[in-house]
Amino acid sequence: MSLTELQASAHIQSVHSIRDIRAHKELKAATSDSNQSLNESNGIELATLARDSESPTAEDISHLSNSEPASPTPAQKRIERIRYATLLWALFLVGWNDGSTGPLLPRIQEVYHVGYTVVSLLFIFTTVGYLSGSVANVYTVDRFGYGKVNSFSGSVINIAAAAIQSPAPPFPVLVFSFFLYGFGGALQDSLASGYVATLKSGTRMSILHSLYGFGAFAAPLVATQFAQMERWSFHYLITLGIAVVNTALLSFSFRFKTLEECMAEIGKPINHTPSGSNTAEDKYRQILRSKEVNLLAFFLLVYIGVAVTLGGWTVTYVVTVRGGGPNSGYISSGFYGGLTLGRVALMWVNKKIGEKRVVYIYMLLSIGLELVIWLVPSLIGGGIAVSFVGFLFGPIYPIVMNHAGRIIPPWLLTGSIAWIAGFGQSGSAFVPFITGAIASKVGIESLQPLVVGTMGLTLILWFLVPNHSRLD
Repeated sequence: MSLTELQASAHIQSVHSIRDIRAHKELKAATSDSNQSLNESNGIELATLARDSESPTAEDISHLSNSEPASPTPAQKRIERIRYATLLWALFLVGWNDGSTGPLLPRIQEVYHVGYTVVSLLFIFTTVGYLSGSVANVYTVDRFGYGKVNSFSGSVINIAAAAIQSPAPPFPVLVFSFFLYGFGGALQDSLASGYVATLKSGTRMSILHSLYGFGAFAAPLVATQFAQMERWSFHYLITLGIAVVNTALLSFSFRFKTLEECMAEIGKPINHTPSGSNTAEDKYRQILRSKEVNLLAFFLLVYIGVAVTLGGWTVTYVVTVRGGGPNSGYISSGFYGGLTLGRVALMWVNKKIGEKRVVYIYMLLSIGLELVIWLVPSLIGGGIAVSFVGFLFGPIYPIVMNHAGRIIPPWLLTGSIAWIAGFGQSGSAFVPFITGAIASKVGIESLQPLVVGTMGLTLILWFLVPNHSRLD
């Protein structure tokens, strides 16, 4: 059975549910009036049957969204699995992009003859791209629909970025391509996270972001080899291929539909926005004024910033301070490999201890390992410690997404996830840029004290994140 047939079957199931609701409402209206004649009742029945073939009204959909959903059919489950697999590939691409920069950074400095501060413009323009994407997300999804934004605004922009990067353009053009990569990455990450958060599945969220980690793990293995070649920028041709496949998969599986249509097709309709709060401006206002949303966003900004700083600048630190050779780029793969493994292997620990409490444990252990990397002058020991830091860091991002699903109202969840993920992802550029700026003044030796300090800041921010929403 093709995906189109599956979607048609899911649509018929949704229409049947709406028809049952309408018939129930009409029957209730007919029986409530004791003076109504039999002919009038028959007229209501005929009117109900006549309207069964019409498209459902907004009131019907709202009533359906607030009712107890029926169990998904096999066809609906199959559509859900196909779409989830597509989003796994999209997050693999986002991780691949983040994992590519670190091993290529020394070669970019060599080719373009730039220092730490100038090369850090790659990170700062990625920051601007991520922030722009997160701000644009709510408006574009409301205006054009989930499927169109995910396929075109998100994925096609990644294609454009990779196409610009692959021929090793002049440095200002390369910097601009990182803005595009940030904009597209913010949309891809936030839309995928928002979709899975709507499914209310902590396991799926962990697996989704483990694919981000796998992409970030695989990219340095390839980028390290290209960094030693004359045509180093051809690494981005592989990125281009991944992005093209990503666009095709998103277009095929989501068919440019809205999020509400996508969720209704799999038997999991979304509760509608309360009356008077359904415009993009109202959503922006509620999201940006939400204490819960902003604390989670700032937490992710620092957390992701530390993670990408470790995955990127650690290679330069090992080469410069510890005397590592050209294969030091594999340390970056070790970090992201640990990140990937931790998101899957530690799921049982999260459930056993509790997701809110376990984050404190992971961060404290990570600080201890960073002190080992800083104070023990061992290349091999430092490489192993970096991998374990990645292992402990891994589960934190999906925990934040799950916590957002618990404390943010359903009508704001997708937009809030977009802002949290997009604003947080900007940390992947902001913190590495600050690291590069400081390193240009006092040396790359400043990396470890900076990382330890920012890890301590995450503990404070996580303590401030509430356990319950004030907006329900």
